[in-house]
Order: sequence, then structure tokens, then C-alpha cells
Amino acid sequence: MINFLDLKAINKQYQSELKEACSRVIDSGWYIMGKELELFEQEFAEYCGTKFAIGVANGLDALTLVLRAWKELGRLQAGDEVIVPANTYIASVLAVTENDLVPVLVEPDETSYNLSPEMIKNAITERTKAILPVHLYGKISPMPEIMEIAEKHNLLVLEDCAQAHGSKRGGKKAGNWGHAAGFSFYPGKNLGALGDAGAITTNDQQLASVLKSLRNYGSGRKYENVYQGVNSRLDEIQAAMLRVKLAHLDEEIVARQSIAERYTSEISNPLVSLPVIESKEFNVWHLFVVKTEFRSELIKHLEDEGIATLVHYPIPPHKQKAYNELNDISLPLTEEIHNQVLSLPISPVMSETDVSYIIKKVNEFKA
Repeated sequence: MINFLDLKAINKQYQSELKEACSRVIDSGWYIMGKELELFEQEFAEYCGTKFAIGVANGLDALTLVLRAWKELGRLQAGDEVIVPANTYIASVLAVTENDLVPVLVEPDETSYNLSPEMIKNAITERTKAILPVHLYGKISPMPEIMEIAEKHNLLVLEDCAQAHGSKRGGKKAGNWGHAAGFSFYPGKNLGALGDAGAITTNDQQLASVLKSLRNYGSGRKYENVYQGVNSRLDEIQAAMLRVKLAHLDEEIVARQSIAERYTSEISNPLVSLPVIESKEFNVWHLFVVKTEFRSELIKHLEDEGIATLVHYPIPPHKQKAYNELNDISLPLTEEIHNQVLSLPISPVMSETDVSYIIKKVNEFKA
């Protein structure tokens, strides 16, 4: 069986380094807010090209805390509208509603599945105060155009980089385009911890200062609480693990890009629509997502041939029970995407034989 993602094999590559990092933390006797976190924040900020990185407990907290911090700074207030792609994972929307802000769901670009500048323009109202572009599946959004719109309308931009560590446009990486960005290091991400973890990047010193307090009970100094904060701290062991894996991220991206190039050039089944490669640097291929009207049949065909697949994501946010007030919204392109997309296996530990086998079996599929 070809697994969708073999995390055991991915982490085994760095087994000795990871164990050494874990031992280093254990032996230090310091497990929260210590040297490993400080060093990871420095290294990740340098990797992204930003002035600051703030480690937090997970990717959802990263997004939620940025919006919360902007409220504390008076840059947002309850009831403000935030433009979000309708086909994102629900976490992007949860971060908005958790802060008593209003998500404005817009249809994506039908080729990239990312935010369309034209759809953003059409969605702006007097209440619009922020844009939340999601770099879906590992492909960076059209950030030059998005930032131009934001500047024209005086809007904040929060990048959702949960799937796009290392993707870039013109050499500028995801996480360094907007006013802030949220990253997830969930184990299955391209840069994955060995548990939940996340980070925020920004070039705004004032924002970084507020975020550091908010993640730590709202405290600036011990037992002095400036804000009604939360406990969302990236712990020392996860920071140490991420330092190990960050050093190998770029080589893993190259491996993913190589597989994606084979898929796009060798899969020729007319029943399966493939993603478009515009520029190699745009996409780090967290997921390789195809589209087909015969999804259930293709899933069964590949499963019968020993190939695991996943659907990202079967139900869009506006059709979830959690957002029943949005259930009647009509977003036909988003709904079509969620009904037809299918993710094929892609990871840096896949063999050429596995890739060839997957290509062969997809091409053999008949409805």
C-alpha cells in the first residue's frame, strides 16, 4: 500500500538529530519559553525574511491572535469585515468569527484555487478592514496584486501560510508579504512538528510585542497582565524539533516539486484535471490536488490498486453545521471544487517507483 503520507518515514530521515534535540531539551531542565524557542523564532524569521517570528501553540491560534492583537491596537473592531476565500479550510474562518469579526466569503480563482484580486475588489464595502489570503495546497496567492488593493483601500492583510512554508513570488517568501502571517506546523505540513505547533511572522514591532504578551496570558512581565490573554506557547521540545526540520525544508521542497513535475507531465487521463504550474517557486506542493467529476470512482479505483488518497476538503465552511447562518449562500465554484477535488500522495520520501505506479494507475482509470 502506498500511504498518503508516511510521517514515520519522513521523520526517520532525521531520527538521530531529532533524538539529540529532544535530549538537549530534557537535559536543560527548561521546557517552556526557553532557548530553543528563542532560536527557532530567530531562524524561522530569517528563513521567511521577516523581522519577527512568534511561536504559538498551533496554526489556528496564529491567525486568531493576530486578529485579536489588531483589535487590541485599535486597528480592528467587532463587526468589521474580513475577506476570506470560500474554499479554504474552516480554521481560516474560525479565526475571524472568534474575534467577533465578519467573514466575507468570496469565490477563488478557478485555476489556482487561491484568492482572485477581482473577487476581492468586488467584495470590498465600507466595513471591509482586512483581507485573509490563504496560500492553498502550497501555492502562494497573487500577493503583489493583493497588497496593491490593500494599500489602496487601507486594509490589513493576514496571510494564512499553513500550507505554504517556503513558497515565494519574485524571491519573496510567503509570510513576508502581508502585515502579518500565520503558520501551522501540524505534523503533516511541509514543515511539521511532532505535535501541534504554530508561528506568526511580521515586520511590525508593535504588533509582535502585543502578540508575545497575548500568547502568554497577556503578560509582559511575570505576574503583570496587560491583556486578557491566552496560553498559546510553542513549547521547547517542539521548537527544538522544528529547528532540526527547518534545516532540511528546502531540500524536501525540491523533492516535492520534482514529483509534481512528473505528475503534471505524465498524467494524461482526460477525466482528471491537473493543477497548473505557473512558476516553480510559487508552489511547494503541500498537496497535489486534481479535480474530477468521478471522484468517488477514482478513489475506489486507486484504493483497489493500493494507493491511498484524501479529499481536501469535502465540505466548504459555508455548508458546515457550525456556520448554519451561512448555509444558504450560493458559491457554485467553491461547491464544485469541494465536490470534485482529490489529493494524490506527494511527499519527499516517495520513491520513483511509487510515483511511476501512481501515474500509471491514474492514467488507467476509466469512469
